[in-house]
Amino acid sequence: QVQLVESGGGLVQAGGSLRLSCAASGLIVSLNVMAWYRQAPGKQRELVAAITSGGTTNYADSVKGRFTISRDIAKNLVMLEMNSLKPEDTAVYYCNAARAVGAIRLDYWGQGTQVTVSS
Repeated sequence: QVQLVESGGGLVQAGGSLRLSCAASGLIVSLNVMAWYRQAPGKQRELVAAITSGGTTNYADSVKGRFTISRDIAKNLVMLEMNSLKPEDTAVYYCNAARAVGAIRLDYWGQGTQVTVSS
Protein backbone atom coordinates (compact mmCIF):
# COMPACT_ATOMS: atom_id res chain seq x y z
CA GLN A 1 0.00 0.00 0.00
CA VAL A 2 1.44 3.34 -1.07
CA GLN A 3 1.36 6.17 1.42
CA LEU A 4 2.71 9.71 1.03
CA VAL A 5 2.85 11.99 4.05
CA GLU A 6 3.74 15.67 3.67
CA SER A 7 5.11 17.92 6.38
CA GLY A 8 6.74 21.31 6.71
CA GLY A 9 3.98 23.68 5.69
CA GLY A 10 3.11 26.77 7.67
CA LEU A 11 2.82 30.53 7.72
CA VAL A 12 5.71 32.63 6.50
CA GLN A 13 6.23 36.25 5.50
CA ALA A 14 6.93 37.20 1.90
CA GLY A 15 10.59 36.70 1.10
CA GLY A 16 10.90 33.87 3.59
CA SER A 17 11.63 30.18 3.12
CA LEU A 18 10.03 26.86 3.87
CA ARG A 19 11.06 23.28 3.32
CA LEU A 20 8.45 20.65 2.60
CA SER A 21 9.09 16.93 3.03
CA CYS A 22 7.23 13.93 1.69
CA ALA A 23 7.77 10.61 3.41
CA ALA A 24 6.96 7.69 1.13
CA SER A 25 6.09 4.13 2.04
CA GLY A 26 5.09 1.31 -0.26
CA LEU A 27 7.23 2.65 -3.08
CA ILE A 28 10.82 3.70 -3.66
CA VAL A 29 11.12 7.39 -4.53
CA SER A 30 14.19 6.85 -6.70
CA LEU A 31 12.28 4.42 -8.93
CA ASN A 32 9.30 6.65 -9.61
CA VAL A 33 8.52 10.11 -10.89
CA MET A 34 7.96 12.21 -7.79
CA ALA A 35 6.39 15.63 -7.88
CA TRP A 36 4.92 18.47 -5.90
CA TYR A 37 1.64 20.03 -6.92
CA ARG A 38 -0.27 22.89 -5.38
CA GLN A 39 -3.82 24.10 -5.35
CA ALA A 40 -4.87 27.58 -4.36
CA PRO A 41 -8.49 28.40 -3.44
CA GLY A 42 -10.65 28.59 -6.54
CA LYS A 43 -7.87 27.39 -8.81
CA GLN A 44 -6.93 24.11 -10.44
CA ARG A 45 -4.19 21.94 -9.05
CA GLU A 46 -0.93 22.72 -10.83
CA LEU A 47 2.45 21.07 -11.13
CA VAL A 48 5.16 22.88 -9.17
CA ALA A 49 8.19 20.62 -9.58
CA ALA A 50 9.04 17.05 -10.53
CA ILE A 51 12.02 14.72 -10.40
CA THR A 52 12.38 11.61 -12.51
CA SER A 53 13.93 8.31 -11.51
CA GLY A 54 17.05 9.45 -13.36
CA GLY A 55 17.22 12.64 -11.34
CA THR A 56 16.05 15.04 -14.02
CA THR A 57 14.08 17.93 -12.59
CA ASN A 58 11.59 20.35 -14.06
CA TYR A 59 9.78 23.32 -12.60
CA ALA A 60 6.82 25.53 -13.26
CA ASP A 61 7.96 28.83 -14.72
CA SER A 62 6.51 30.66 -11.72
CA VAL A 63 8.90 28.94 -9.28
CA LYS A 64 12.07 28.53 -11.35
CA GLY A 65 15.09 29.86 -9.51
CA ARG A 66 13.23 29.93 -6.19
CA PHE A 67 12.18 26.31 -5.54
CA THR A 68 14.32 23.18 -5.56
CA ILE A 69 13.06 19.61 -5.57
CA SER A 70 15.34 16.90 -4.26
CA ARG A 71 15.22 13.46 -2.72
CA ASP A 72 16.92 11.61 0.10
CA ILE A 73 17.22 8.08 -1.20
CA ALA A 74 18.40 6.63 2.10
CA LYS A 75 15.36 8.01 3.92
CA ASN A 76 12.97 7.58 0.98
CA LEU A 77 12.01 11.27 1.16
CA VAL A 78 11.24 13.92 -1.41
CA MET A 79 11.78 17.55 -0.43
CA LEU A 80 10.79 20.92 -1.81
CA GLU A 81 12.96 23.83 -0.75
CA MET A 82 11.05 27.06 -1.26
CA ASN A 83 12.87 30.40 -1.11
CA SER A 84 11.86 33.99 -1.81
CA LEU A 85 8.26 33.06 -1.17
CA LYS A 86 5.52 35.28 -2.53
CA PRO A 87 1.88 35.66 -1.46
CA GLU A 88 0.87 33.97 -4.73
CA ASP A 89 2.66 30.82 -3.55
CA THR A 90 -0.08 30.40 -0.95
CA ALA A 91 -1.75 27.03 -1.55
CA VAL A 92 -2.13 23.49 -0.34
CA TYR A 93 0.92 21.57 -1.51
CA TYR A 94 0.57 17.90 -2.43
CA CYS A 95 3.19 15.23 -2.88
CA ASN A 96 2.61 12.98 -5.88
CA ALA A 97 4.07 9.72 -7.11
CA ALA A 98 3.40 8.53 -10.64
CA ARG A 99 4.13 5.13 -12.09
CA ALA A 100 3.22 3.37 -15.28
CA VAL A 101 1.65 -0.06 -15.22
CA GLY A 102 1.63 -1.04 -18.86
CA ALA A 103 -0.25 1.75 -20.62
CA ILE A 104 -1.94 2.89 -17.43
CA ARG A 105 -0.66 5.72 -15.29
CA LEU A 106 -1.21 5.36 -11.57
CA ASP A 107 -1.09 8.45 -9.36
CA TYR A 108 -0.69 8.48 -5.62
CA TRP A 109 -1.31 11.58 -3.50
CA GLY A 110 -0.55 12.76 -0.03
CA GLN A 111 -3.08 14.57 2.12
CA GLY A 112 -1.54 17.97 1.46
CA THR A 113 0.12 20.60 3.60
CA GLN A 114 -0.92 24.25 3.78
CA VAL A 115 1.56 26.96 2.86
CA THR A 116 0.50 30.52 3.58
CA VAL A 117 2.66 33.49 2.60
CA SER A 118 1.71 36.82 4.10
CA SER A 119 2.52 40.13 2.43
